[in-house]
Amino acid sequence: MSLKSGNVSARLLSQLHRAAQVAVLTGAGISAESGLPTFRGAGGLWRTYRAEELATPQAFTRNPQLVWEWYNHRRERVRSHQPNAGHYALAQLRRFVGELILLTQCVDGYHQQAGCVDAIELHGNILVSRCLKCGKDGEVENWREGLPYCACGGMQRPGVVWFGESLPVTALERAHAAAATCSVFISIGTSALVYPAAQLPHLAGARGAYVVEINPEETALTPYADEFLQGPSGEILPQLIHALEKVSS
Repeated sequence: MSLKSGNVSARLLSQLHRAAQVAVLTGAGISAESGLPTFRGAGGLWRTYRAEELATPQAFTRNPQLVWEWYNHRRERVRSHQPNAGHYALAQLRRFVGELILLTQCVDGYHQQAGCVDAIELHGNILVSRCLKCGKDGEVENWREGLPYCACGGMQRPGVVWFGESLPVTALERAHAAAATCSVFISIGTSALVYPAAQLPHLAGARGAYVVEINPEETALTPYADEFLQGPSGEILPQLIHALEKVSS
């Protein structure tokens, strides 16, 4: 079933109205609507490198200055853009459901800026630096020869999950718990290809949750979703909030 021209299905509204817990998973697509390029899109190239060649522990070991140059470029892009209507609509969604748990593969912090301060970041945060010596996450204390260092003297790396690394244990445990207990699971702007996050809507569906996908294009998840709402989240989510406001008034 598709949502078009503001025609939000009565079934979805009913599911959300009754839901004690709603889990939402967002991916790079929602950030792309703010103007940020996705890893796999046409804007994913930097110089002659692909993201997959730089976002690895091996690349950082070989040439940390190059990796940091790329991440500083990406940080500038994040800071020069803003959350979009989809981010703000998700922050409003918690007013209409029992509990909202927001899981995100995005690393830009836009959900927090829009009001979802408790978003669970599965892939870390690009604006955070992590010390390789003491493990502390925080701001860069000082730069020396193109590399950032912590107050303890240890070199810092970007606070994101690189290819070949495991997701943060606590964040992944919370994500699995949310998928296992939610009444409605909404997947937004994700390719449904990157595991283990791609498994979450399937886990939710197997436990009886109503699974909704919001995406401009069909993905591997689409055949398994109870509803596929085709279009940009910045258009569909505000329509959903407007419909919820009407039925709640």
